[in-house]
Amino acid sequence: MPETGGTIKRRDFLLGCAAGLSLSCGSGGRNPDKVTGKPNIIFILADDLGYGDLGCYGQREILTPNLDRLAGEGVCFTEHYAGSTVCAPSRCCLMTGLHTGHSYIRGNREVRPMGQEPLPEGTLTVARLLKQAGYRTALIGKWGLGGPGSTGMPNSQGFEYFFGYLCQRHAHNYYPEFLFRNSARVALPGNVMPEPKNPDGSGVAAEKTTYSPDLLTAEALSFIERNRSRPFFLYLPFTIPHANDEAGDHGLEVPSDAPYSGKSWPQQEKNFAAMVTRLDRDIGRLLYRVKELGLDENTLVIFSSDNGPHREGGQDPEFFDSSGPLRGIKRDLYEGGIRVPLIARWPGRIEAGGESNHVSAFWDFLPTAAEIAGAEVPLEVDGISYLPALLGGIQREHEFLYWEFHEGGASGQAVRMGRWKAVRLLPSAPLKLYDLSSDLGERNDVAADNPEVVKKIGDYLAGARSESIIWPLKEGA
Repeated sequence: MPETGGTIKRRDFLLGCAAGLSLSCGSGGRNPDKVTGKPNIIFILADDLGYGDLGCYGQREILTPNLDRLAGEGVCFTEHYAGSTVCAPSRCCLMTGLHTGHSYIRGNREVRPMGQEPLPEGTLTVARLLKQAGYRTALIGKWGLGGPGSTGMPNSQGFEYFFGYLCQRHAHNYYPEFLFRNSARVALPGNVMPEPKNPDGSGVAAEKTTYSPDLLTAEALSFIERNRSRPFFLYLPFTIPHANDEAGDHGLEVPSDAPYSGKSWPQQEKNFAAMVTRLDRDIGRLLYRVKELGLDENTLVIFSSDNGPHREGGQDPEFFDSSGPLRGIKRDLYEGGIRVPLIARWPGRIEAGGESNHVSAFWDFLPTAAEIAGAEVPLEVDGISYLPALLGGIQREHEFLYWEFHEGGASGQAVRMGRWKAVRLLPSAPLKLYDLSSDLGERNDVAADNPEVVKKIGDYLAGARSESIIWPLKEGA
């Protein structure tokens, strides 16, 4: 898909599409009598899925036919970035349009007995913005931005309907005893194990039966059905393929390792692959239902992942080359920790089979959604709408992208500037500089050879962030 170029007429054409008008947009064309009003938006988020875990991004072993078809009917972004290299801050960037130098939540911070650091009351979220623009808004899946009774509850942050996990720690369990519907707990009887009859723990079946991703898919299908006659925003953050941290080497929980049962792989790798293929199956069911309801041409579907691949639950990210050509995994500020798939499909609007190298990030989603909905894009966000890149128009570019990461008592920072990527693992450490145009794997530090680039990035870093009492920059223990 082209990133630049076009005529005045083409720009006007795209602006009409962005306003949600009934126009014939893109090479596929459409019937203006069939679609009116604002388009639906579905954002599907995987959990710990790597840049190289999908067939359309180079995966050769794990089967992802539905996501590959989604890419074939839409566009793949090759230089898209998550908000962070771990869950909560990445999702905060996605919801608020702010990078981790400005967002309220910049790390994973537990709040007992259940939940993480909550979004403050009145936070501007993409859900709140779309709700004000006339959309029905729903979150089905993993939240992680505020536990029960907190200001960060989804229903207090613009979502009219919520079903799933409030706490990301709770979300690591694929067979939970309960989930939340709005603020109420919903028991899952098939997962509540009776007390053992005998002192040694024997005498009762210990197999749980309700796999939570199946419930999330069913809820998503139901929401789409209920809201087929009006514009909706569905945020669908699945928990797959995150590991259950409390289950050790058995933390990759899935009802069956099919279709990989006969493979001579370690069991953890069979389970991991089966989880990803099961996620792909459920996304296929959702896409089929959207088409069956006649909503296909009026629905933008976006798929991504919250950070790079994990090394948890006994799974080795190198087994399936989950980072692809990139260096690093989850919790790294190198490309493998933050560069993620982004696939977008919108029949008749997005040209099928496209590939975009537009450099974009999670904080771009809020202004993109605002432009699609015909809402005013807030001035205070860090994001830039990537709607022109979706539709083949003239795309404004970021001069800088910024990340910071807080874990283990230390703070790291990273910057993307054009072809350059800079990383420092401590605030006082010298910048490491990589030329991604010739060194995608970030193997060769060229800072010494490019002092003017290092200075420009250093000058930017001096004002890249606002101070945070909760997440100050730390040198480590």
